[in-house]
Amino acid sequence: VEPHKGFFGDDTGLNGVRLLCDKQGHVTSSEGPRGSWGRPEWCPLGQRLISFRLRVEQPRGLWDDTAANSVAAICSGGPVLEGRGGPQGSWGNWSLPCPPGAGVCGLRTRLEPPQRGGDDTGLNDLDLYCCS
Repeated sequence: VEPHKGFFGDDTGLNGVRLLCDKQGHVTSSEGPRGSWGRPEWCPLGQRLISFRLRVEQPRGLWDDTAANSVAAICSGGPVLEGRGGPQGSWGNWSLPCPPGAGVCGLRTRLEPPQRGGDDTGLNDLDLYCCS
């Protein structure tokens, strides 16, 4: 996540999502060049991620756009994990949950490339994939 730069800065919000796999290894899809990784969030032992949602800022016309700003996820036992992304935008709907016995095992992100002086947004969309 890139921290807010103030009134005259070009903010991008969320720049990447990383899945940590049973505390051994990780998988990261495309990531933008800005910001830093926040503190990891974990499902309780024996649980898996099964659903997610993004906090997204809608296009603002001539104003600075950030697109995705934060991600939240639900663990199979019910706990909700929420990233510490930016406050801009509103939460979308929860994704359809993984089928019983399955959990998130992969991801794909849509990332806007740097705009070279234009309005950069960073991460624009996220897909999570379920496996048994």
